Amino acid sequence: MTISAEPRERAGKGASRALRREGRVPAVIYGDKKEAVTIHVEARELNKLLGTGVFMNSLVQVELDGKSTRTLPKDVSFDPVTDRPLHVDFFRLAKGAKVQVNIPVVFINEEESPGLKRGGVMNVVRHELDLMCDADHIPDQIEIDVTGLEIGDSIHISAVTLPEGSESAITDRDFTIAGVAAPSALKSSEDEAEEGEGEEGEGEEGAEGEAAEGEEGSSEG
Repeated sequence: MTISAEPRERAGKGASRALRREGRVPAVIYGDKKEAVTIHVEARELNKLLGTGVFMNSLVQVELDGKSTRTLPKDVSFDPVTDRPLHVDFFRLAKGAKVQVNIPVVFINEEESPGLKRGGVMNVVRHELDLMCDADHIPDQIEIDVTGLEIGDSIHISAVTLPEGSESAITDRDFTIAGVAAPSALKSSEDEAEEGEGEEGEGEEGAEGEAAEGEEGSSEG
């Protein structure tokens, strides 16, 4: 992604409001142990990038004064009423840098899962994975194959093959990403079956008790 920018000469709330009235969005470039640079970008151009849905996980080249700076968007502030972008933070990337990003998860081959075929439900615990990635190789998404999953099976991060240059930012546990849960109808029928078995057992015990009492009564007589 690429976005054009212009230097911001004045700081402060008043100057920022004036820029927004002109269809611009105040922003800043920082990081890589260099001085922060205050800039502003065109609101319409920024909204186009935001509309892709992957802006926060993408490399963005900021074009300023004929030079291009490689960045990763770190934060976008929005107006709570109009939802318009108010300010953007761009993190300057060093050569060979690793960045921490949240990458969406996509499940494939659901038709090859016996559990889902039987009516099981995919219970997604994490819709995104918190990863450390090479800045030059940030994946758009992580595909997880659910072939062979039965009802009750779960997928953990240790079972996922991540793209080269990517690793989980969470290293202290083998967390669950998703699992195949039994459908509510199946759960209900199983519960009813268990209750029925319990009632039958109680009925048999009661009948045996009554028979025993009858025998005792006849022997006393």
